[in-house]
Amino acid sequence: MKNLSKLAYLALFIASGTFVTSCSDDDNAVDAPMEPTSLYAKLGGTTKVADPNNPGQMIEQGRLSYRSVVDSTITLIVSDAITDAPGNLSAHFAPVLSEALSGNTTNVAILSKNLTDFFSANTGGGATNTYSGLNMVKTHDPAQNPRMGKKINDTEYDKFIGYIGQSAGLNGVTDPMLIGEVVDVLESLRAPIVQE
Repeated sequence: MKNLSKLAYLALFIASGTFVTSCSDDDNAVDAPMEPTSLYAKLGGTTKVADPNNPGQMIEQGRLSYRSVVDSTITLIVSDAITDAPGNLSAHFAPVLSEALSGNTTNVAILSKNLTDFFSANTGGGATNTYSGLNMVKTHDPAQNPRMGKKINDTEYDKFIGYIGQSAGLNGVTDPMLIGEVVDVLESLRAPIVQE
């Protein structure tokens, strides 16, 4: 009987050791910190989709999301220029917009690409998205960037953020948490952009 008891204890010890070991492995998996999902990933990430602007080509969904919002925002700013809306932002982009309104959209395309590059590269777009333009201070200072019409103030920057939000909604980005993350990115850029 004593041998049976010793065997039972040994079996119980081995079984509990296996249980503790397997629980320990599970605990490590549960306790491991999770990588936060980037804003770029939340906007579609690196999944390739057909590029509606370039038939036959593919584009990352995250980049397409940004480009769509950027282009809609540019359209809202252009409509400010056309309608001479109160508090319009067109004066900030006057050099680019005057070209566009006369039929030359080259610099509007460059503006769209630069903004799309900037947001894609800085919100988790990874190695496939890079930004090589001017820093935010130089970009928004007409003395250093001839494509900028004038310096921006806080009220005008608020309007720009509103246009980004409106454009996000026009492009199907309606989740308040996600829009809040986009606004957080824009707010983090306020100090170098607002120079007036």
